[in-house]
Amino acid sequence: IMESEGSAYRLCCSLVGHEQDVRGLTCGIFPSGSFVSVSRDRTARLWAPDSLNRGFTEMHCMSGHSNFVSCVCIIPPSDLYPRGLIATGGNDHNICVFTVDSSAPLYILKGHKNTVCSLSSGKFGTLLSGSWDTTAKVWLNDRCMMTLQDHTAAIWAVKILPEQGLMLTGSADKTIKLWKAGRCERTFTGHEDCVRGLAILSEMEFLSCANDASVRRWHISGKCLQVYYGHTNYIYSISVFPQCKDFVTTGEDRSLRIWRQGACAQTIRLPAQSVWCCCVLDNGDIVVGASDGIVRVFTESLERTASAEEIQAFENELSQASIDPKTGDLGDINADDLPGREHLKDPGTRDGQTRLIKDNGKVEAYQWSVSEGRWIKIGDVVGSSGATQQTSGKVLFEGKEYDYVFTIDVNESGPSYKLPYNITDDPWLTAYNFLQKNDLNPMFLDQVAKFIMDNTKGQTLLSTSAEFSDPFTGAGRYVPGSSSGSSTIPAADPFTGAGRYVPGSASNAVAPVGGVDPYAGMGAYESAAVKVENIYFPKKDAVTFDQANPTQILGKLKELNGSATEEHKLTEDDLIMLEKLLSATCNTSAETPTAQQLQTLRRAINWPEDIVFPALDILRLSVRHPTVNENFCSEKDHVEFIVLLLKFLNPKGKQANQLLALRVLCNCFVSQPGQKLMMEQRDEIMTQAIETKLGNKNIHIALATLMLNYAVCLHKVNNIEGKAQCLSVISTVMEVVQDLEAIFRLLVALGTLISDDTNAVQLSKSLGIDSQIKKYASVSEPAKVKECCKFVLNLL
Repeated sequence: IMESEGSAYRLCCSLVGHEQDVRGLTCGIFPSGSFVSVSRDRTARLWAPDSLNRGFTEMHCMSGHSNFVSCVCIIPPSDLYPRGLIATGGNDHNICVFTVDSSAPLYILKGHKNTVCSLSSGKFGTLLSGSWDTTAKVWLNDRCMMTLQDHTAAIWAVKILPEQGLMLTGSADKTIKLWKAGRCERTFTGHEDCVRGLAILSEMEFLSCANDASVRRWHISGKCLQVYYGHTNYIYSISVFPQCKDFVTTGEDRSLRIWRQGACAQTIRLPAQSVWCCCVLDNGDIVVGASDGIVRVFTESLERTASAEEIQAFENELSQASIDPKTGDLGDINADDLPGREHLKDPGTRDGQTRLIKDNGKVEAYQWSVSEGRWIKIGDVVGSSGATQQTSGKVLFEGKEYDYVFTIDVNESGPSYKLPYNITDDPWLTAYNFLQKNDLNPMFLDQVAKFIMDNTKGQTLLSTSAEFSDPFTGAGRYVPGSSSGSSTIPAADPFTGAGRYVPGSASNAVAPVGGVDPYAGMGAYESAAVKVENIYFPKKDAVTFDQANPTQILGKLKELNGSATEEHKLTEDDLIMLEKLLSATCNTSAETPTAQQLQTLRRAINWPEDIVFPALDILRLSVRHPTVNENFCSEKDHVEFIVLLLKFLNPKGKQANQLLALRVLCNCFVSQPGQKLMMEQRDEIMTQAIETKLGNKNIHIALATLMLNYAVCLHKVNNIEGKAQCLSVISTVMEVVQDLEAIFRLLVALGTLISDDTNAVQLSKSLGIDSQIKKYASVSEPAKVKECCKFVLNLL
């Protein structure tokens, strides 16, 4: 009998403290057995177990948000914060991060443009946030590293998976997306309404719950393995028991449900309409937060079960609850057909079964408890009390929550419009925005504003405007231009090899010692028992594509010019100009390129895509010359120059053009104007360049070189957001590249990015780059791949 008694959950304690809905819960790390709750009352509270292990005490209350707090998670302990940190997200668009014993935030993360409603932490200090602004953001310490953009509606749920670099987001667009190193890898479809919660079962499986009242179990490959039904309304949260596949869910049907072996084993009703959140403690106890502002803990342990008086008080409270038939939690109710009290003499058939009876004209709801073998009253069914519309902010409009959503008919015959409104909003501003959005006559302003005020009975809260700060430049940003100017000559430049002719320099360059040349492979590599020196990174200068055969290029240009249409045809004079430009930029003549020559080149690179490649090749060689670099990359026409190059990177276009456009971009890095332009247009260039990842070996080498040149610039200015973007591209390209020269350049880029930067090291680990590159440490030929890889792994 003890066993069966112990297997049902009963009330352990009810914790009063919050003044409004409890919206989020998470297990704490310190003190052990603790948990944190967050609420619409704008606070977060840390609860620790009593010494007698009977209940919990509020350790302290944390404030830092200027609006509702909607989610919470723990950032695991680090050397700096051995007790971990507490992160909370709110309707003020901010994330506050607290130490375990402070009531004010350690720092505030700004960057989202709407409510932050979900948080998840990973290894190495990373934090993932989901917001109603339809994006998720990855943060490292106090900086935003990357923004995940692909959902078309609010992101309600986020989780970092155990395997490094993998993240999940669940959205009001009804889909779940799997992200790897910041890029969407897969979309899971199946839910028929907003996805509200996610929970991780293993490296390969996870659960999701949604407003369609179902829970789904998924395999990471995209397959839905199982669907669980039981709830009768929105499911808001889901939490997994430690070390097994059983789980708990809570929702808008006033219930907490415990699922074992794929079936609902127990249903616990609460005296509150919305049971917003739950978490499972290490000892198996379940904590739930609801719209009545009370945190309740349920336990299977007889020692920790509440006293008979407390359980009676809880049942009394439950029996007095009013259940609104409109919510549909109890199915369609027809009061006239209901049986009387004698109906309760028959035992129920399963736990959580509900039965309605009519007694003296009142409709009462009861629920069967298997463990106690009796019907427990769970409330009175009342007429339409409008309870769903209270202040719980549960009305969804376009995937976001509002306190009210009004239907407004502007004129008899026309359509009706939805007007979402929160009591924290300004009625006039809301009315104004509503009229703007729906293109309605501004003369309705007074009428609409008055309608809002009449229908919300003047419920307003003073809202403090949240300050916006630029998420990219917060205090203490490293200022470009302050990098150290000492560039030492390495033993051998692994990129260029002995005796390369450097444009614009005298020919007194020192040839590398010892016949070691990792890039051009000249001279045998003697593996002596000397400590190998890291000559690979951090790389200080851009790597360029210099190989030139002017005669061949001009020959091809003339041949294709013959077949060009009249509007594109170049005259003899034009061709001579380009010939002079080539000799000026390939150092065979001492002349400086003229404006006229550059004008001709501009015309040539605008040729149709099937004949433009020789012109692009001339551009590749010319752009290394300071005059040409400045002409194409400086303020005046640089945007159209970049737009033109990005057009050639289209994966559907010709591979020759993709290759040459990438090489032009690489060569732009030789001079200051080019570097400045490449850095300004970094987002667009990287996003478009990644599209060429399915190209051939030469394209891969050019793409790797582009990342390397970005790494050189980013290392100088120490821009962590830029590094994050570059690391994400490197990680994505590593997956598809086979060619070892391209791999080598990606490794040098990686080494350069993470040299002298602990944040970049942590980020690389959290993206799982270390496990991605391990295999290259055993490459025998060329030796430079193995060596460079080992140097990178030493940093990781």
